[in-house]
Amino acid sequence: MLIGKLVSSLVLNKPRLILTGLSGGAGKTTLTLGLARAWVNAGRKVRPFKKGPDYIDAVWLGLAAGSGTSNLDPFLMPEHALKSLFWDGVQGFDLGLVEGNRGLFDGKDVEGSCSTARLAGLLQIPVVLVIDCTKMTRTVAAIVAGCQNFEPGLKLSGVILNRTAGRRHRNILRKSIEAYTDVPVLGALPKIDPDPIPERHMGLVSNREFVGVDETLNFLARVMEESTDLDKLWQAAASAPPVAERVEPLWPAARPDPKVTIGYVNDAALWFYYQENLDALRMAGAELVELSLLSPEAWPEIHGLYLGGGFPEVLAKALSGNAAVLNRIRDLAGAGLPIYAECGGFMYLGKSLAYADKTHSMAGVFEVGTRVCPKPMGLGYVEAEVVLENPFHPKGETLQGHEFHYSECYCECPESGPGEGDFCLRMQRGRGIRGNRDGLVFKNTFASYTHIHALGAPWWAPNFTAAAEAFKREESVPAAK
Repeated sequence: MLIGKLVSSLVLNKPRLILTGLSGGAGKTTLTLGLARAWVNAGRKVRPFKKGPDYIDAVWLGLAAGSGTSNLDPFLMPEHALKSLFWDGVQGFDLGLVEGNRGLFDGKDVEGSCSTARLAGLLQIPVVLVIDCTKMTRTVAAIVAGCQNFEPGLKLSGVILNRTAGRRHRNILRKSIEAYTDVPVLGALPKIDPDPIPERHMGLVSNREFVGVDETLNFLARVMEESTDLDKLWQAAASAPPVAERVEPLWPAARPDPKVTIGYVNDAALWFYYQENLDALRMAGAELVELSLLSPEAWPEIHGLYLGGGFPEVLAKALSGNAAVLNRIRDLAGAGLPIYAECGGFMYLGKSLAYADKTHSMAGVFEVGTRVCPKPMGLGYVEAEVVLENPFHPKGETLQGHEFHYSECYCECPESGPGEGDFCLRMQRGRGIRGNRDGLVFKNTFASYTHIHALGAPWWAPNFTAAAEAFKREESVPAAK
């Protein structure tokens, strides 16, 4: 891990590859999972990455490769941190394998800022384009030619044809691309029906609710072995050029001994965490302990609590039925424990959660309820100004994060519900909780729909641990600096 002093300019050379698509739903996730597992089965050490804000795909990638996974996103973190994260991550591995997000050139604006193509250019990674060829023949050549020439500097090293109908279909697709472009076809996959890993309202079904994870990943590996040229895909990865970079450390020097204990919920209800967020807390002096909202077991002494995102709606009945934990968290919040909650964690801290025509009681730290809707209520990148003092984010700072939630918030007690002064964040981009506001604050509890990445908010972990230290000493928790 890169820690401490600035690393001098280095020549970095590692095979690396991005699999991307023309849009979401092209099949790039299942193909990347299959490729990672196929290479692992062949004896290669694969370090996977997920481009963009995502938790579920990232976990699946880690399972396929048998290693950790990191998210790379030019919006969520500064360029120097992104580069350090990638090059630090591939140390000790044979290659870095990146799954893109959305379409190859899709970013946050008409210029394609923060797109997969821009990430490929930033890290000089060859690109393999996955194309859903359903009801398509010769047009595929126009698509490939257009993508190859759309942005200068893109290294399109090959295409994989997905969801092909049969030998005749694959033959005309391949010949069309060969006739009109010089982009090699590196594979052609049949339609896989039903999908080996089904989707639901927030993407793939999570591995925690899936039976037969290894069997499915090995099946996808066999599909890739039979339908793609793994050697040529490896050659494409190995064609990545060496780069000279000044790689900065990911973290400042670690504090020598943990000063506080911060609990984080990691169970079937809440488990959306970026590994770097947990690493940042450890480097800032926290010992982390895993907790569950679903278990009746007693908790150890903690000085802070981190509630990530997840699927609290799916387990709302079980969460509501565990009164001991609901009361414990409500009491801890009232006592001033520093609590940081994102999305699903925010839903848990509300008074109620409505899902599938049933309403369940939650912790009641905030006098609000949430209900799950049939379509996304918040989706995409977020920018928010911090307008209220709190223990975690300095007032006046701008947060860059993301939101993805099907739930919306409503006030259960209009007369005593949250007013403008209780919201910590003013949204400049994104929806937030209500009325372009996000980040409800109660004493030392902060709860929002906005997810952050620690490398894009370097103050967050030190402030969190400082607040936990003050709580441990029974002192007033300071506002963030």
